[in-house]
Amino acid sequence: MSQKTRAEGSARERLQAQRDKEKARARRGRQAKVAAVVVAVLAVAAGIAIWATSTGGDKNTPIAAPKGATGGDKPMVTVGRKSAPSTLQVWEDFRCPACKQFETGFRSTVHELQDGGQLRTDYHLALLIDGNMGGKGSLNAGNAALCAQDAGKFRDYHDVLFTNQPGEQQDRYKDKNYLIELAGKVPGLVTQDFRSCVHDGKYNGFVQKSHEAFQSGGFQGTPTVKLNGKDLLGDQGAHMTPQKLKQMVLDANKKK
Repeated sequence: MSQKTRAEGSARERLQAQRDKEKARARRGRQAKVAAVVVAVLAVAAGIAIWATSTGGDKNTPIAAPKGATGGDKPMVTVGRKSAPSTLQVWEDFRCPACKQFETGFRSTVHELQDGGQLRTDYHLALLIDGNMGGKGSLNAGNAALCAQDAGKFRDYHDVLFTNQPGEQQDRYKDKNYLIELAGKVPGLVTQDFRSCVHDGKYNGFVQKSHEAFQSGGFQGTPTVKLNGKDLLGDQGAHMTPQKLKQMVLDANKKK
């Protein structure tokens, strides 16, 4: 077995282990929320007034969407030619370690396929780590990425955020000034419009709506990656490689 093969196998195993870890944490988070609801119900029954707040707002109120993005029930940002014969659907969270592993391992291949007109990628943002660990880094980073979309620089900034992702226990992306500092790595991105967009949370509603779609979609965790509707990182995710992904795209495109 070559060193390259062993390295790819080790990377796949780490990705699968991290996704399993995220699934377990998500289950614990759901259990905690159920417990909180039970406590609330019991408290009401005991005559204790409880006030609840919601970030959902009026579901009929239109949410702001960045240029070129798709709103609706499953908000997304598309990278690559919309006429590309194959579609990669990615659900991810900028604080998610497994998402970083996927992006690091598959980025160059995905970019190659996008730039060659073979593949479009529909990115959907989730707030899984904010919900599991607490904080606002997933939300603030997601909003900042959408602000970059307004400037036509979503992909570049998206990659910067994953490259510089802080440790899972940290919530450095809650710091909007730090997000703007990282944007300096993308030539021409930091403008007054971008700064205002980040500080104002202009697209928070878009990110939250995307997360609602993630929650209602029955997904097991992040990243969830589908090629033309087929899950690539499910039970067989440990066997997926960048080379296999490329071949799958090319084979699918021959049939179209």
